[in-house]
Amino acid sequence: MPEGDTVFRTALRLDEALAGGVATRFDLRVPAFATADLSGDTIHGCVSRGKHLLLRVGEMTLHSHLRMDGAWLLYRPGEKWKHPDFKVRAIVGTADREAVGVDIAEVELIPTSAEDQLLGHLGPDPLADDWNPVEAARRLGADARSIHVALLDQRNVAGFGNEYAAELLFLRGILPTTPAPEVDVRALLDLGTRTIRANRLRVNRTFTGVDRPGRSTWVYGRGNRPCRRCGTLIRRGEQGADPTRERVTFWCPSCQR
Repeated sequence: MPEGDTVFRTALRLDEALAGGVATRFDLRVPAFATADLSGDTIHGCVSRGKHLLLRVGEMTLHSHLRMDGAWLLYRPGEKWKHPDFKVRAIVGTADREAVGVDIAEVELIPTSAEDQLLGHLGPDPLADDWNPVEAARRLGADARSIHVALLDQRNVAGFGNEYAAELLFLRGILPTTPAPEVDVRALLDLGTRTIRANRLRVNRTFTGVDRPGRSTWVYGRGNRPCRRCGTLIRRGEQGADPTRERVTFWCPSCQR
């Protein structure tokens, strides 16, 4: 699932492959930007902000959001793609590499000078050089909603998704329904920062220290299975900012109180 660590790693791969090159192919397969062509412009690089990708080309920025199923894949020019053509939403290529955006939910082209207008609402990013834990704790602690919902709100902290929320709350022994102001948010964010930074270069994310399939999480995706610590059956529920956007939650009723 693309969360902040996955997006960070994607940005790093795109940056290493494209930065410094000249765009020889620029194809956005979304109606609003289908006629845009930045061929001939220099690709300055790619960075992540929370779950958002910013690929800077010339004076413009190609913004994309992977959502649940999106991915950027790298190919050599002329290499056969491993996915159907109809799934492609964007192609940015140089003489040496092509980045192909597949199943990407959001694709838009904006002036680089307007990035803050688009993403200025985001909270601090634990993977960014300017990470501000004090401001992140202030925002998270001031949110009156449950800690699970507050942690997912990218306006509080940018980059944590549903898997991180479930796992971090288990590791801190906090019920997901606990109001955020009642939580030691500084300790929670310290753990979250250390965890997401440890995972940012891993192909297989892990919270248990084991990256084998089925062994990497404590509670996430393990509803009605025994807790790895105490053996109590993991519970599964739903929470969200509103009924139409509820997310599945997992917790141990014995380890989290």
